[in-house]
Order: sequence, then structure tokens, then C-alpha cells
Amino acid sequence: MKYPKKLIEVALPLEAISEASAREKSIRHGHPSTLHLWWSRKPLAATRAVLFAQMVDDPSAHPDLFPTEQAQEEERQRLFKIIEELVKWENTSNEEVLKQARDELWKSWRRSCTANRDHPRAAELFDSNRLPAFHDPFAGGGSISLEAQKLGLEAWASDLNPVAVLINKAMIEIPPRFAGKLPVNPETRKNGELLEARLVGARGLAEDVRYYGQWMRDEAEKRIGHLYPKVEITKAMAQERPDLAPYIGRKLTVIAWLWVRTVKSPNPAFANIDVPLAPKFWLSSKTGKEAYVEPIIEKEGYRFTVRIGRPKDMEAAKLGTSAGKRAAFTCLMSGTPIGYDYIRSEGQAGRIGAKLMAIVAEGDNGRVYLEPTQEHECIAKQAQPIWKPEISLPNNTRDFKTPLYGIKTFGDLFTSRQLVALTTFSDLVSEAIARAEQDAIAAGIPNDHIPLRDGGTGARAYAEAVGVYLGFTVDKCSDYGSSICGWHVSGEKLRNTFGRQAIPMVWDYAEGNPFSDSTGNWMAMIDWIYESLQAFPATPLGNAQQDDAQRQILSKDKIISTDPPYFDNIGYADLSDFFYVWLRKSLRNIFPDLFGTVAVPKAEELVATPYRHGSKDAAERFFLDGMTLAMHRLAEQSHPAFPVTIYYAFKQSEEETDEGIASTGWETFLEAVIRAGFAITGTWPIRTELSNRMVGTGTNALASSIVLVCRRQIEGAPTATRREFLTALKAELPLALAHLQHSNIAPVDLAQAAIGPGMAIYTRYRRVLDAEGRAMTVREALALINLVLDETLAEQEGDFDAESRWALAWFEQYGFTEGEFGQAETLSKAKDTSVQGLVETGILVSGKGKVQLLTPEELPANWDPRTDSRLTAWEVVHHLIRVLSSGGESAAARLVAALGSSADTGRELCYRLYTICERKKRAQEALAYNSLVQSWSEILRLSKEKASQGDEKHGELDFGID
Repeated sequence: MKYPKKLIEVALPLEAISEASAREKSIRHGHPSTLHLWWSRKPLAATRAVLFAQMVDDPSAHPDLFPTEQAQEEERQRLFKIIEELVKWENTSNEEVLKQARDELWKSWRRSCTANRDHPRAAELFDSNRLPAFHDPFAGGGSISLEAQKLGLEAWASDLNPVAVLINKAMIEIPPRFAGKLPVNPETRKNGELLEARLVGARGLAEDVRYYGQWMRDEAEKRIGHLYPKVEITKAMAQERPDLAPYIGRKLTVIAWLWVRTVKSPNPAFANIDVPLAPKFWLSSKTGKEAYVEPIIEKEGYRFTVRIGRPKDMEAAKLGTSAGKRAAFTCLMSGTPIGYDYIRSEGQAGRIGAKLMAIVAEGDNGRVYLEPTQEHECIAKQAQPIWKPEISLPNNTRDFKTPLYGIKTFGDLFTSRQLVALTTFSDLVSEAIARAEQDAIAAGIPNDHIPLRDGGTGARAYAEAVGVYLGFTVDKCSDYGSSICGWHVSGEKLRNTFGRQAIPMVWDYAEGNPFSDSTGNWMAMIDWIYESLQAFPATPLGNAQQDDAQRQILSKDKIISTDPPYFDNIGYADLSDFFYVWLRKSLRNIFPDLFGTVAVPKAEELVATPYRHGSKDAAERFFLDGMTLAMHRLAEQSHPAFPVTIYYAFKQSEEETDEGIASTGWETFLEAVIRAGFAITGTWPIRTELSNRMVGTGTNALASSIVLVCRRQIEGAPTATRREFLTALKAELPLALAHLQHSNIAPVDLAQAAIGPGMAIYTRYRRVLDAEGRAMTVREALALINLVLDETLAEQEGDFDAESRWALAWFEQYGFTEGEFGQAETLSKAKDTSVQGLVETGILVSGKGKVQLLTPEELPANWDPRTDSRLTAWEVVHHLIRVLSSGGESAAARLVAALGSSADTGRELCYRLYTICERKKRAQEALAYNSLVQSWSEILRLSKEKASQGDEKHGELDFGID
């Protein structure tokens, strides 16, 4: 059969895709991610581009249409331009751009149908009037299935996790069912605010979600508004605080109550005092709006007061009662150290309390910070919840710290008042559904009593659809309404619970007001959902269901792109229980099967979690066996005309082997892919995370996702010897690395990205045999790939000048610290240079028998490469780092313009320097080299822009800060 090679198997405009993907991370309003939180979602730009390139033929597959390499490259560039427009955020819903992309998909598809008209299953697989459907078996946050729908494919999504399933239903299944419908709420119908012609997609549904959301807010305030009192500003308060004078006699709405956890003092003299565990006393660190809490010691206790302005003791305000990471805290009354062991024992005994530290209210021009009152503290403690989620938090101290301190259930994560608010809103969801159903009947929607879960489109199903998004609003409020939410002192707003993929212990927390107009309020959450719902394509039909990727049959004859779990990086099931408990309470009657269990299913979740499986080895075996089954499903079921694309962004610490270095995270995943019967035909590093996001070397943080392009392994693939495999690696990998570097792959991601082309060679063979006839394992193959990678990077040193080669060798041993002159002189002879010459180049200082490389900050600020008679690649790199750090990309661009072609040599040196830093655990230097490469495209763009504008003045270039 003829299955033409796809564009993604040959080339991609990586820079455009990466730039759009990174930019998208900072976009919120109208973004699907604001519908409901999910961890490690892939950017829409990346998924849209990958799907398009996965389905469109590469020009080389059609020599009859594009007979020469030039013609093929011209056609490729035309397709690139479509992708470059397709990935822009402003074109996310641009029908003209999307139609152009869809037309290309149809063009390639019809060519495949023509070429395969004799296929034994041609009627099923190659219907020229219908594009194949799409399936993502690890649907998660739904980015890929949503973009498939946007490109005109019937989208199918499945996941074992019911929270993920419901997110996908809300994105691809529910909107098409009610697309183009008029709102049913009486206010909109009475006022005639919307014309039917304007109701594109799910806008009518979105209007109803906002209307019934507002009704819920008003009704909740009637029921529990007394628990959220305002603050009246009195003359007495203004006498103490002149800044409060404009508010005398006014009642201000509270934005948040700021609490601090307490324990009894370990000092026997103050054993009856609840002392605060306050990591900081800052309230606002904004310039000109500084505010802080000051504890006042009086008699045998203390009280908190609020001060406006910069504190005299800045360090005390910054640290609070914190005594550093090891000592934990100190007793406010006695200065006695309070260790974590003591705090944990108090927590396990249920003796950790909380004390109101400050009140934040809505002012005319910003926040008003007020000292706590006994009245407000008492009202908060009067709240009596009638229900709380009793599901236990997992015994996983890596991601869940609170059980160590006695906070053992998901219900314990919330204050009593927060529980009352969330249960009130949750109960109101069913009441809102009932109102919406009656209004839908009155609006003329058929009263067929068919529920949403059974495919209904009548009044009941429509009302339940509204209820799904209202249930999501409860979830969003829970994220901003737990005792894990902190106060952002520079942004003056609430932090949400999930600032990262874990639930940490928070000592000072902010309790928001759902009835305010500030961060975390109910209507703000409704508005986020309203905006994202309006943006969904709502066509063609979609389907989301709960299914285990190891056993599913939904992939049959479908196009597949998926983002599976990354070994043990994220415990999706454990984390999503936080939301599941509220969704189950709100929506169990709508989806009884989906919410039939008391918690999210975990036994079959494909995550290598040691605490769940008893040991690291057992967890790895579980992951490998399960992922192999899941990948086998994809290999045997995927549509034969299309490759399968798999995102993978896991970086695990490396291990030494007899062959060299191997990454166990990749090894386990690739073992599963290859055992499933896949061969790798392409690999692409796409920067799907924010630029320069590198937590540190040795951490599981990648700036890029690696997209593996896989096809079923060809029957009759040859067997190779270890020598033949190594020869092929040495012949082909250097060219692939050059392409990766040319595409500006970040140094932090180079080793991961190089695995792709290396494994493409490995999977070309049925087996690779060693000298004893034993089949080479994936681990051994990875070690050889890394060995060739190191050799290739080392060989690139030959392109550098002698001084830079000396500096590399010295840096590997000493970094920027001092070394002996004699050793430096010996090394200089081996590198065909001299210490004196190195000093003259300006990269080294020498004296008193010692030598030391200059750091970027120590290099002269008035350096001009055009007058440097001994210009070295080492100077280029480190002056660029200096200028980038002090003046940003614009200043670096001016320096690149002056450097000309020498700049590229400097960028190449960054890869070698980063590799050295990673091996030597020099995180700060590694970050600098990675950042320079990450910024390179923008620096080049600005450099060309400045050159065209004539940036030179009086014959001199300004390398300073703009």
C-alpha cells in the first residue's frame, strides 16, 4: 500500500511553533485552560501545528507534482507559511486561516484515497468524502482533541481520569450539541439582547451559564452573606491611620482575610500562648504602596497591627517568625526555636490553630490593609459546615506535605467558612439546573426528558449542560478557596492552591471573599468559563468517554496524537481528587457512571509512583508493562495512512552504564514504544514551556516537549550488529545534531532531542545484536547515542580558536575559580597558545602564581569586537551574556550586529559549555548559556531590525541598556 510521507516526517518550522507556544503560556482570557485547571497541558499552537503536519503530505512524496528538490522546497515553504499563520494566537478562531489549513488536509487526503483505491479495506479506510476521525487516548486537559476538532476532524477523547473526561466533554462534546442555540434565560429573551445570527458556536450556552451563575451568586449571598462582613471605617481608626480618612463612615468590602497558623510555644514559660508560624509579615511590597504586619508584645501575649510604608527592619518583615529552612520558626514571645518535628507532632495531635493577621479590603484606588478585629475572627469561626469531603490525602510526601502536619483529608484543606461557601454553591448547582430546565421549556425547547449522558438535546439535557459549567465554577472557586492559598505581596492578590503540581504546606494563607469583586470571587470564575466557552469551535461532533488506554478500542482506524503521562512527574489521579470531590457532589446525578467511585481511579493509572507500588523498581515495571500495552493498542489500531505523534517531556537524572550515560526516564518510555511495534520516523523538540524556564540542572524540568513521530515497524526489517549500528550513528547523528542546533534547540534540551534521531536509527532494525549475539537493549542504545553526542560536541571544539579551546578545558576543571599558573601554562602549550596570550585576549587574569577566568560581569563594559585584534569565541559568548543580562535582548542585538558571522560561533560554543555545566552541577552558569541560546532568535531579529534602521551613531555602536 502507498502511504505518502507526511510533512512532520521531514521538516517543521520549529521556531514559529515554539515562539507561538511559549507566548501562549502568558495568555489567559478566552484560553481553554481557563475552563478548568489541568496539569501540563500542551499549548494549542503546538498541537495544532503537529496535527496539521501529521496529516499533510510532504512534497517529496509526490515527485510527479514536485519533480526537483527546489520545487519540493518551495512547496514545503508554502506549507510552512500556512503553519506560521495557523499557530498565531490571534488566528485561533480565524475561519479564513483555519479553512486554508482544512483545504490542505483534504487535498492530501484525497491523494491518499486515490493512491489506495485498491486497498482491501478501501471503503472503510479511504472514503474521499470523509476525513478519518481523531482519537487521543490520554486526553487529559483536552488541548489535542480540541485542536483536532478545530481542524475539521470528528474528535474522540478518552482518559481513565473522570475529571479529565468531563473537561473534554465540556470542550468537544457538549458545545457542538447545542451550537447556535438561543439562550433560554428570561432576561436575555425579554431584552432581546442577542440576535440568532450572532449566535456562533456555543455563545448562547455561554450566556446562560453567566445568567444562572449570577443567580447562584445572588442566592448564595442571601444564605451565607452574613459570614462575609464588611469593615466600617471609624474616626478612631483614621486617627491612628491618616490614610483611612477618606473612608470614614464607609463600609468596605473585604477582599481577603489573612491568617497565620499557630502552635503552642515550646517554651514552658509561654506554653499557653499560640505563637504564629509566619514566613513573612509583608502585606504589600509594591513601591509606594508598602504595608506590613507588626506584632505588638503586650503583657503576656501579643496582637497584630498593620503599618503603612516601608518597615524600618526590612529583613524582619521579609522573614516574619521564620528562622530559616532548618530551624523552621522562632517563638515570637521568647525567641525559642520551633523545629519542624515539634510542629509535626502538634499537627498530628490536632493542635495547630490559626489566628487572623490582617484584613484586606477594596479601596478606591487599590487595596486597603486593616488590622484584624475580634468580631471578624469570631464570625469566621462561627461557620458550621454540614458536609466536607472525607477522602484521605495520599501518603506521598513528595507532592503532598500537609498530612505531615495533621491535615489528612481533602476536607481538612479548607476552613469551616470555605467549606460552607463551597457546599452552598455546590448545592445551588442542582437548583440552577432545575430553573434552567423550566426556562428552556418556556423558551420552546422540547421537553423530552432525555438526559445529557444519553445524548439528549432537549430541555433537560440543555439545563444539565449549563450545570456542567456551573459545577466547573465551584471547582475553580475551590482552587482559590482553600487554606493552601497564599497572599501575593507584589501582586496584591490571592494565589491559587495549585501554583505547582503539588499541595504544599502553607503557613500563612489568604481566605478570599466569593462576594467581592477581586481575585477568586464567584463571578470572576464564571467570567473565565464564559469567555473560554465562547471560543470553542462547537463543530464537528466530538465524543469524550472514560476508558483505560491499555484496553481501549476507540483508536480503531483513527488519526492519533497523544500526550501520555511522564513516568512519575505528575500524579494526576492524586491531584485531581481535590476537584473530583466537588464535581461528584455537584454533578453526580448528571453523570452517575463517571462519578460512581468515591475517588478518582488509581490502580491502573500509568504513573510510576513508588509509594503506590511499594518500590521504585516495581513502579517502573508497572509503568513499562502498562505503557507497552497502551502503545501496542495505538500501533495495531491507528489509521495506516498516518503516523502517530506522541509528546514526551520527561527529563530524569542520568545513570552511568558500562557503555556511557543513559536516561532512565526515556529508557522506560522508549522501551514501551518499541516493544509495542513502533519505529520512530521523526522527532521534534518544541518549546512548549515559557522561555528560560529551567529550574536547575538535574531537575525534571524541560523547556521543550519532544514529539516522537512513529509508524508501525516494517515487516522484514533487517538485523544489524552493534558495529553497524554504531557506524550508522556516527555517520548520521552529527548531521541531525547540526540541524537541531540550527533550529535553536535549547542546550538544556539537546541531549533529550538527540535521542530521537538516534532511536530512529535503532528502530530501523528488527534487532541490534552484540558480539555474543545478544539483542541490544534500549538502555544500551541510549548510552551509545549519548556517547556519540558527547563525541560530536567535543569534535566541534576543533572549530574554535586555540584560546577558546584552552578556556574550555580549564573551565571544565576549575570553572571561574582560581587555579595554579603552572598547570595553566602546561595546558596552554597543549592548546598552542600561552597564558600571556590569554591575558592579552581579555579572558584571563594572572598573578601571584594563580590564574582565573573572568566571569561575564568582570569583563570590560566598553569592549568593542571591531577593534579586538584577537577576537575569540569565548569572548563572544561571555560578552553576549554580560550584555544580555544588563541590557536585555535589544542590547545583545546591537552587539551581534557588530560581531557579524563571529556571533554564530559563539552560539555553538554555548552547547559545549552547557554540557560541561550540567555534568559539573553548575546550575547558575548553565542557566546563562541556556538563556542566551533561548533568546537567540529574538536577538537576531532585533539585530536585523536595528541594522535596517541604521542603529549606528557616529560610527560607534551603543551596547548599553535601552
